[in-house]
Amino acid sequence: MNPKPLVSVITIFLNEEKFLREAIESVLAQTYDNWELLLIDDGSTDDSTAIARQYSEQCPAKIRYCEHDNHQNRGKSISRNLGFMHARGDYIALLDADDVYLPEKLQRQVAILESQPDVAMVYGPTLYWFSWTGNSHDAHRDYFGKLGVTPKTLFKPLELLTLFLKDGGIVPCICALLIRSKIMKEVGGFEEAISFLYEDQVFLAKICSKAWVFVDNGCWDKYRQHPESSSSIAIKTGEYHPLRQNPARFKFLTWLERYLSEQGIKDARLVNVLQRKLWPYHHPYMYQLLKGDFYPLKRMKQFVKRISKRSTGIFFEQKSQVLKNNNKQRSSRKMIDFGSLRRLTPISREFGFDRGTAIDRYYIENFLASNANHIRGRVLEIGDDSYTKKYGGINVTIRDVLNVLGSTPGTTIVGDLTSAEHIPSEIFDCMILTQTLHIIYNFQAALQTIYRILKPGGVVLATFPGISQISIDQWNKYWCWSFTALSAQRIFGEVFPEENVSVRAFGNVFATTAFLHGLALQELQTNELDYYDPDYELLITVRAIK
Repeated sequence: MNPKPLVSVITIFLNEEKFLREAIESVLAQTYDNWELLLIDDGSTDDSTAIARQYSEQCPAKIRYCEHDNHQNRGKSISRNLGFMHARGDYIALLDADDVYLPEKLQRQVAILESQPDVAMVYGPTLYWFSWTGNSHDAHRDYFGKLGVTPKTLFKPLELLTLFLKDGGIVPCICALLIRSKIMKEVGGFEEAISFLYEDQVFLAKICSKAWVFVDNGCWDKYRQHPESSSSIAIKTGEYHPLRQNPARFKFLTWLERYLSEQGIKDARLVNVLQRKLWPYHHPYMYQLLKGDFYPLKRMKQFVKRISKRSTGIFFEQKSQVLKNNNKQRSSRKMIDFGSLRRLTPISREFGFDRGTAIDRYYIENFLASNANHIRGRVLEIGDDSYTKKYGGINVTIRDVLNVLGSTPGTTIVGDLTSAEHIPSEIFDCMILTQTLHIIYNFQAALQTIYRILKPGGVVLATFPGISQISIDQWNKYWCWSFTALSAQRIFGEVFPEENVSVRAFGNVFATTAFLHGLALQELQTNELDYYDPDYELLITVRAIK
C-alpha cells in the first residue's frame, strides 16, 4: 500500500480529441506517483471517447473512464461532480482536457497541503499558453496569470472571495487548484444549476467562503489559449466578456447574493463589493449614462424628435429645413464612439502588466528574436540576464549583468555606463540594452562606453520607448528623454559607423493608444500590433555593429 495520500485528478472532456492525449500524458508524467485519473466523458461524439477508453484499458489501476447515462452531455459542473462521486483520493485536482500539468504539479502541491493540515486548498499562478501552436508569432505571447495577492500567503475565509469579486482577473484557473476532498464534500461540489460559464467561480466562492486557502508562487500548469475554448466561444456569442457586463456574470453575481444570504454570511466588506458589482446590472441605463456610452448627439436627436411631435404645423417647414441642415453637418462629421476611452485617466498605469503582458514587450521580444544570431559569446545585459538566456541559449559563453547597485541578484558588474572606466575595453561580443537609454541623462557618454567595451564586430541591441507614459516606479525620477527613429539614427551614428546602424520603429495609432491606457498585449490582435504607421512610434529599436 502506498503511504502517500492519494490524489484524484478529474478531467472532463467533450470532443477534445485534439488535446486530450496531451492532458493525460501530463498526468502520467507526474513525479508524484500516488494518483488516479478519472476521465469523465460529457457526451463526446469525436474520437476522444476512444482515446479515453484506450488509456483506461492500458492503465486500469490508475485511469478510469466514466460517462453519463446514455452518453449524455450534462455540462461541466455535473460532469465534475460525477468525477468527484467516483474519486477515492484524499485530494482532488481538476485538469481540463485542453490544459496540461507540469511534472512536479502534484508533488509540490501535495507537500504544501500535507504541511498545513488546516488549509483546504492551494493554488498558484498559471501560464497562459499561446506558444503551443508552434507558430512564430505566438512564441512570445505566453504570460503568467495575474496572482493579485502576495504569494506564499495564507488567507482566511472570505478574504480571497472579496478580492476575486473586486478584480476578476486574479481568479485562479481551475487547473491550478489542489483541494482536500473533505472540503469538496462539505460544500457540495460544483453547483449543477450553473454548468457552463462562471461554474468555476461559483465553486471557488463556496470554498473561499468557508475555508483557509494558501496561495503559492509556483506555476505548475498551462492554460491553453485557443479559439475553440468555451470562453472564446462565449465571447463570440456575447454570453461572456472579460471586461464588460455580460449575462453570465450577472447570473453568477445573482447566485452569489442568494448563496451568501442562505449561508448567513454578512461580512460588510464582501457584501459592499458585491452590491457595487451588481449595481450596473440593476441600473443599466444610469450606468451607461454615467459612463458616457450614449452619444450626446443621439440624445439631442431624441430630444428634437420629442419636441417636433409636440409642435404645431406652423413651424414645420422651418424645422424641416433646420433638420436637413443638421443632417448635412452630421454626414460630413462622423461621430466617434469613445466607449471606455472617454476618460481623463488611463485604464491602468502599470503598462499592462496588471492585465497581462505589456504591449511594448511584443516589439522588444520580436526585435531580439530576429537578432538572436547576434546574441552569442560574452554578452552583457542591463538589469538581469533573462533576454540573454532566452535568445542566446547555448551560443552564449559568458553572461554578464550590469547594475548600478550590487545588491541586485545576478549582478556581475556594478557600474554606471556614463562612468565605467573599471570595465575593460573590447570584452563583449554583444550588449542587450532594453528600455534603458531614456533614463540616462548623459546618454552620449553611455554610448561612448558601450562602443568602447564592445569587441570589434560586437553588437549592441537597444530598445527604448517612443510615445509612452512615464513610469510610476523607481525609475520615474530618472526618465529624461523620449527618442524618435531619426534621433536614434543620429545619436548612434555619431558613435558607431553610420552604415552599421540599423534603426526600426514599431507601432500605430491603435497600439499606441492601447499602450498609453495600460492595456495588455493579450487584448490586441496580432494584425493590430504588426501594422506600422511611421507617425506613431511606440517603440524604437537599434542594432549597431562596432
